[in-house]
Amino acid sequence: MSAPVLAAPRETFPAAPPGLTITAVGAGLWRVALPGGPVLGHIERRTHGDVERYAARRLVGGGVRAMALGEFWSAADAAECFR
Repeated sequence: MSAPVLAAPRETFPAAPPGLTITAVGAGLWRVALPGGPVLGHIERRTHGDVERYAARRLVGGGVRAMALGEFWSAADAAECFR
């Protein structure tokens, strides 16, 4: 019998942008929403070697698809795309 595979722990978003609610939905993936309102999109941490970047995607078409907003050096910069 093989050992169970454990999911990676969800992390707190490394920034606290005012006017947005950011919730962990997976390892290195966060949902961005207005407080008590609709989901605006997602931010994903991407690593390339020892470099971290944050990719922002905005939901469009009623949340059916996502549009890339860009990759950023900091989590705070990625969150600013949604304000």
